[in-house]
Amino acid sequence: MSLEAFAAHLGVSERTLSTWELRGETIAIREVNQAALDTSLKASSPDVHERFASLTGGYESVLPGQSPSGTHDLPQQQQDRHPNDGKQMALVDAGVYLSGGSNKPVWLPAFYIDIFPVTNSDYARFVAATGRQPPEHWLKGKCPDTIFDHPVTFVTWHDAASYASWAGKELPSSQQWEKAARGVRGNVYPWGNQPTPAKCNARESGVGTTTPVSRFHSGVSPYGVYDMCGNTWEWCSTRTVANRYELKAGAFTSPFSRSTPSSFNDASSTMLDDDTGFRCCIAGAALQALLKPRSA
Repeated sequence: MSLEAFAAHLGVSERTLSTWELRGETIAIREVNQAALDTSLKASSPDVHERFASLTGGYESVLPGQSPSGTHDLPQQQQDRHPNDGKQMALVDAGVYLSGGSNKPVWLPAFYIDIFPVTNSDYARFVAATGRQPPEHWLKGKCPDTIFDHPVTFVTWHDAASYASWAGKELPSSQQWEKAARGVRGNVYPWGNQPTPAKCNARESGVGTTTPVSRFHSGVSPYGVYDMCGNTWEWCSTRTVANRYELKAGAFTSPFSRSTPSSFNDASSTMLDDDTGFRCCIAGAALQALLKPRSA
């Protein structure tokens, strides 16, 4: 609603709304006006409830112990190992998260996502199993020991999609990737809202190359996922136009300002560079179905 429409909706003046905003956390609302706000919130949609809980979850004075749609704790970090490629994956529960620069509420079903990007070591097993062309920077087709635990690079979108298929997974959509990076509260960065280049491998870090995927412990997302800012751009399954797909994360070559998970970037599916890699995901029910025989 506009300011004018919202004031009319509550039965207060526009000046009253402006006064509330000005007072911020020190606000003291008359009981009759608080009742109007409460009634309006209760009559709102689940998306509005989720957004309200996301924006006010840090204030103990707001709905203590619960949100309008139930408890609103930080996500539980459930992890499982995929039986095909052996990589640890984090569960991202079904539900609404705040998407993009405008924090639009978006609902996604549950899925698992790789905790770490696909490394050179991971990709070496794929090359050995399938005979696919190794990345061009591997010496004589063999991955150097010094970068085994770095994200694989010089891979096209088609290379990434082929690996995902071989592993029984898929590339994440840009929305899946963003939710895994930001959580449900609309955080600007995986670690919160404070711009801290030291928590990732961006241009300002001065590293000048890729780093081991487990290096930046302080920069993990609410789901415990690494390298969601910096190190390498990551291919997504979301196509923008013919033969172009979205990229997320930023890279060691990119300024920190380009590393926010809500930022947009895309490239041709045949592009390959020293700062572009990927990770995989799988539907939550699909991974659980694969794990059942093992745990039975």
